[in-house]
Amino acid sequence: FYADRNMEAGSGEVLVTPDVAISMRRITRPCCERIARSAFELAMQRNRHVTLVHKHNVLKVTDGIFLDACRQVAAEFPEVRVDDFIVDAMMAHVVRAPQRYDVIVTTNMFGDILSDEAAMLTGSIGMLPSASLNASNQGLYEPSHGSAPDIAGKGVANPLATILSAAMMLRFSLNQAEAADRIEAAVKKVLSQGLRTGDIYSEGTTKVGTVEMGDAVVKALG
Repeated sequence: FYADRNMEAGSGEVLVTPDVAISMRRITRPCCERIARSAFELAMQRNRHVTLVHKHNVLKVTDGIFLDACRQVAAEFPEVRVDDFIVDAMMAHVVRAPQRYDVIVTTNMFGDILSDEAAMLTGSIGMLPSASLNASNQGLYEPSHGSAPDIAGKGVANPLATILSAAMMLRFSLNQAEAADRIEAAVKKVLSQGLRTGDIYSEGTTKVGTVEMGDAVVKALG
């Protein structure tokens, strides 16, 4: 859990003494219901499978509200298969058998960690797009890795997460699924040709820079 930053004044962290600090976590039922409903609606468009990830064995009150809210929403979607895992176990499951899971709904910090772990299954965090959406599907789209200032201007960054984030924007906010499909297919084509930026390079593939990879995707779009 992240220390809550949505306070009337101050923050969710308190330094009690120079050697003692307290972080406060806030879980609300309306927010849990909203994110759960988004997860189940998405699942209905995909493989009709939702996994709830929590730490209810320790965080009995806050994750208790989260689980209860999610299960109440789940009752509205009888077509969707639901399972749940403690976050510790889910970390191992995602690495061992990622194909078993589709839509995962969890709280902020658990989701942040799980998404980075899942990104590395692709070979690099530079491969994973992300979106933060409101209830109207308006959102902020960006690579999950952030800005990577340490390699800015060097021409070595992997642009695929940014490109795929644009595809997500077309799909979820602009309702242009066909255009999104074309971009995603172009990325797959470039990767099938063996082009790799340094973060995903391996022997037998062709190392290219940021511009070369981007140009290759544009060319693959036709």
